[in-house]
Amino acid sequence: MSIRIAGTGGALPEKKVTNDMIAQMVDTSDEWIRERTGIGSRFVSTGETVASLVARACSLALERAGREAEEVELLLVATCTPEDALPCMACQVQEKIGAKEAVAFDLNAACAGFLFALHTAWAYVESGIYQNALVAGGEVLSKMIDWQDRGTCVLFGDGAGAVLVEKCADGGILSFVQHSDGNRGAVLSCGARPIANPYFTGASQERYVRMDGREVFSFALRQVPAAIEEALAKARLAVEDVDVFVLHQANRRIIEGISRRLGADLEKFPMNLEQVGNTSSAAIPLLLDMLYREGRIRSGQVVVLSGFGAGLTYGACVMRIN
Repeated sequence: MSIRIAGTGGALPEKKVTNDMIAQMVDTSDEWIRERTGIGSRFVSTGETVASLVARACSLALERAGREAEEVELLLVATCTPEDALPCMACQVQEKIGAKEAVAFDLNAACAGFLFALHTAWAYVESGIYQNALVAGGEVLSKMIDWQDRGTCVLFGDGAGAVLVEKCADGGILSFVQHSDGNRGAVLSCGARPIANPYFTGASQERYVRMDGREVFSFALRQVPAAIEEALAKARLAVEDVDVFVLHQANRRIIEGISRRLGADLEKFPMNLEQVGNTSSAAIPLLLDMLYREGRIRSGQVVVLSGFGAGLTYGACVMRIN
């Protein structure tokens, strides 16, 4: 028993921000950004919320799967940038799309969030609790970014992606692994609301994303290939058996480095970060949606998904498309 992808969907804000537009605010250039990251543009919210973007992506996934919202049994939203502490984004999306029969809740594993949510959906279906799930990743990172910090403001974009997964007897997810390293969490962080009550007032601090890019780069190059090889070994497959690697879209250099370490052709590593930047938990489902719509993922293929990000969190799964 496993789960298969029955439909995909993606959503982006209307506002497209190019590298040249960012260069008007901070000391950078299109050439500098492209050379170091591979990013050419990103989409930024001018009013769209995590819930509104995820709802659009989920509706498209349902439409492409030929399913109605009332059929959804489980609704999971991975995000680290919710507009509200309460109610959760998943419950807001449930209301927006009319998935009144679904159990809904959020997960936060940053850029690995969608992958962790997908594994959670697999566990529910494998145990027989549910037969299907809507799994989404959505972020409005633009509100968490210091737009005067060229080390981070050039990287991130807003968006959402979703998949409808259903129980299947053959194929689907063949194996998965996931890991966390909280000892190194400080290399990528963002503060939230501080403690403030009649008995204590927390020290003031900036609430922006802060990242040690060198450490994140090194972490990804070490751990992502190891996680992929671990997942492939559990599925009794080799790197050579993989048709497509769908990786978190953080940085072109990272993806190129992972390709080299695995000894796999870079052509097997599709990217959309040039157009949308790093969208954190939305990155993998947005790329999946693009690949499905373009016919680049087909029945019978072996596909590896791998995400990594703040926490530090990382993982991989192996799927046979059906």
